[in-house]
Amino acid sequence: MSELFSIVLFLASAGLYALKAGRNTWWFIATLAVLGFFIILNITLVASNYFTGEGINDAVLYTLTNSLTGAGMGKYILPGAGIAAALVAVFGVLGWLLRRRRHHPHHAGYSLLALMLGLASVDASPAFTQLTELVKSQSRPGDPDFGVWYKVPAKQIAHPKYNLVYIYAESLERTYFNEEAFPGLTPELGALKDAALDFSHTTQLPGTDYTIAGMVASQCGIPLFAPFEGNASSSVSSFFPQNLCLGDILKNSGYQNYFIQGANLRFAGKDVFLKSHGFDHLYGSQELKGQLDDPRYMNDWGLYDDTVLDQVWQTYQELSRAGQRFSLFTLTVDTHHPDGFVSRSCTRKRYETGGKENPSFSAVTCSQQHIAALISKIKASPWFKETIIVVSSDHLAMNNTAWKQLNQHDRNNLFFVIRGDDPQQQLIATKRNSMDNGATVLDMLGGDNYLGLGRSTLSGESLSEVFLNLKEKVLAWKPDVIRLWKFPTKIDSFTVDSAKKTISFSGSTFQLPLLVRVSDNHIEPLPESEYSAPLRYQLADFAPRDNFIWVDRCYKMARLWQPALALSADWCVSQGQLAGGQSVSRVDKATWQGKAQARNDRVDMARYQQNVAALKVGDNDIRYQADRFIFNVPGAPEAVKRFSGISRTEEWGRWSNAQLGESVTIEYQAPLPPAFDLVITAKAFGPNVGKAIPVQVGGSTQALVLGEGLSTTTLHFTNPGGSNTLTITPPAPQATNTGNILGHAPRKLGIGMVDMQIVPTGS
Repeated sequence: MSELFSIVLFLASAGLYALKAGRNTWWFIATLAVLGFFIILNITLVASNYFTGEGINDAVLYTLTNSLTGAGMGKYILPGAGIAAALVAVFGVLGWLLRRRRHHPHHAGYSLLALMLGLASVDASPAFTQLTELVKSQSRPGDPDFGVWYKVPAKQIAHPKYNLVYIYAESLERTYFNEEAFPGLTPELGALKDAALDFSHTTQLPGTDYTIAGMVASQCGIPLFAPFEGNASSSVSSFFPQNLCLGDILKNSGYQNYFIQGANLRFAGKDVFLKSHGFDHLYGSQELKGQLDDPRYMNDWGLYDDTVLDQVWQTYQELSRAGQRFSLFTLTVDTHHPDGFVSRSCTRKRYETGGKENPSFSAVTCSQQHIAALISKIKASPWFKETIIVVSSDHLAMNNTAWKQLNQHDRNNLFFVIRGDDPQQQLIATKRNSMDNGATVLDMLGGDNYLGLGRSTLSGESLSEVFLNLKEKVLAWKPDVIRLWKFPTKIDSFTVDSAKKTISFSGSTFQLPLLVRVSDNHIEPLPESEYSAPLRYQLADFAPRDNFIWVDRCYKMARLWQPALALSADWCVSQGQLAGGQSVSRVDKATWQGKAQARNDRVDMARYQQNVAALKVGDNDIRYQADRFIFNVPGAPEAVKRFSGISRTEEWGRWSNAQLGESVTIEYQAPLPPAFDLVITAKAFGPNVGKAIPVQVGGSTQALVLGEGLSTTTLHFTNPGGSNTLTITPPAPQATNTGNILGHAPRKLGIGMVDMQIVPTGS
């Protein structure tokens, strides 16, 4: 009802302004901004609902404020393009509509009324309600009884006897195993479940409803709630650093902890979470793709389940033979929304409902076959008696092609356990939630029967039984959970670890590079990531008196405030105010100690504007003093007028990119010498290795031949015509996502360049 009411208010605002308001630039901009905000809010709601089925929630905000590297976006490109096109069209129509009476006199009363109706439409929209509720939930005081129910177990298991295999099945909720609703969908894995300890009533709570959240809930016994301001968890190099989780306990008990999955480990910060809590052996798509017999056999997210679970089986055998106590966690991906993936080795590739194939169900019937095959191999092995196997969904399925059918049933997460020492069959219908999973496993391994807010279903009482509405209770505890991140509120001194690329202060550790806005009672760490602006652009938005601490590569800040370090790729620390003084210090030790220097300089607006303008200079427009082109810093030497065909800077240098130009073209300010040597340090990519690469200056062409590794080559040129342009044309640029930034089109790489120098010669 509120959605319909908000739309009526929106239409009334637009109609009133279009028909009655008249010409006034300020009122037009204000009304367009408010109504445009309404449109953006509702498109965000639609897009979020497309992913989650539940609108704008913690899953959406966490994912957008964390690493998106490795996200399988292929199946969302078309819907995303449709939304973008719709947004442009709606804004165009709205702008045209509001300007219909631009030739009529302005009427302040109608303009004010239209603006008020627009604001009311925003306030009444469900999207605004969801967003404001999420923001409010961050700042509430919390619930005083959180400390009563949050329990920390012993740090280790006294006498560990079992190895652990823990299988997170992506979105493979228990509802799929309803034989009456979906006959023949899960025969192999369903038979194993029915012969195991089967926990049939595992509900889903807020903060446990997406993959990384489900992992945190099951291993730490808490929902995943994180701050969603500048100091989002994407900038942190530790994940709930003060919490004791299942991986920590296993490591303290002598276990070697392994995690294997097909997707990129960086996505949503899984690597940070696992490394923070006892996992020393992590394998994702980047680590495993080199082992593929067919490098093309990958889906949008990474490796198919058959590839991953084969690797799990090989690892299980190796670790079992070694006799070392171990835990082996894995996460499947083939059942990921919106419609999953079907691996080529399945014998069950298709599932029909209502006479038509449903791709999500087809992915489920295929993936469950692979999981069942892995379990059957472990059960048949000589090491099964020393193994506990856990199978659980990471969360309930999100908005997929089976969504409508799933919602017709009582939905629960999957959780069953097969004990090698006692393979008993039992259906346990106790009301529980996914935070109880880790405590239940810990109990089976010989540890305590509690973990955070989780309780063992075998010997404890779940909070799902204690509280009539645990969902509301968990939301009341949200501020308490956020405080477990231990985000600092002040900075006095700090430590930069150049090897680990981290900065630590006030008990927290953050990844580099990092920009920190500092005020008297608040600090705001601002990370640089795939979806955020470079830190220098973020700094350019600071107010004149804002104090900052900026830790980044020296060349990014030194060109403004310390020219002697303008070409250094070392780490530097800059502090100050944009309208006052700034300092730049090079990090000259592996562990470098610094002290925060709050300034209160006289505001110099001319200096402020000069600094802001310098910070916003485009990378390719930067010029530096050097006798050579140094490719791992932005810009070019002062002798270069312009250049093209060169990709962005990386730590080692830059690639040529045929998407930006058929050749690498460098145009100098003045004619090149009549005779000179071109000294270039470079390497070739893919099919360009070992091939002759033409390098041309005027009428003179030389062949550059490069290998896969870096090498330095000298080419001699004569330039009687006084040409000022040098071109390098890789013969076979190859399209690839290697080293690419999420959301960017594939680059067509040819050669990678470290530096290039023009050395005049006598002949």
